[in-house]
Amino acid sequence: MQNSAPRSFPQPGHVYDLAVVGAGLAGSELAWRAAHAGQDVLLVSQSLDTVANLFHSDVPAPFPPTTLLEQARLRALPDTSSWALHRQVKYLLEATPGVHLLQSLVVGIEPGEPLRLATWEGPERLARRVVLAVGSFLRGRLWIGDSEEQAGRLSEVAYDDLADDLERRRVLLGTEQREAPGESGSLPYRVNYRVLPRTPDFALQGLSGVYALGTCTAGEHSYASVLEDAAQLAGELTGVRA
Repeated sequence: MQNSAPRSFPQPGHVYDLAVVGAGLAGSELAWRAAHAGQDVLLVSQSLDTVANLFHSDVPAPFPPTTLLEQARLRALPDTSSWALHRQVKYLLEATPGVHLLQSLVVGIEPGEPLRLATWEGPERLARRVVLAVGSFLRGRLWIGDSEEQAGRLSEVAYDDLADDLERRRVLLGTEQREAPGESGSLPYRVNYRVLPRTPDFALQGLSGVYALGTCTAGEHSYASVLEDAAQLAGELTGVRA
């Protein structure tokens, strides 16, 4: 893949080629591929400590070849913990020219050219195109027994304001549920969350220039499938195929 994008030095009013909301597996993979294809990419995560977090404590092997996640998994060996994978993915993203990895909470999208991302902290972020890759966090509700938490995974806050904003813009949201087994002494839990319509080209109907990717879209997903979808969308957005 190409690697021609300089690392951006964003100032107020800076317009990115692409903003990716959510730095899970799908979002991280997409941002990495788009930057290698020459794009100036903003990758927004509500916490830099949860980049590429998994639902499982150990990393399944292997991920699809040529992916960021497989590179990170191999670098982390012999450690197969999800935390080791997180460290390597974060390291590789921060070492990639063209990726600006930002900790911020996106609460809304204002249509236009460029698109404007509203944040909980206040400053707007501008981009020509936006990809939502927010996983199970779109109005996520986590249940442990009879206890409920506003989260998409243990102790990780949900995107309630973003879900509200999308509904105000007449984006239809469905509902999905995931279950996580108890591992390493932790309790099992389930997550109910909202999902966006899944389309062949990943475009979000009604919001021009906005796309949706990964677990936040309707249907069955696996670690491998969201990485393959990220590669496909990166190719469509940049014209550079893996």
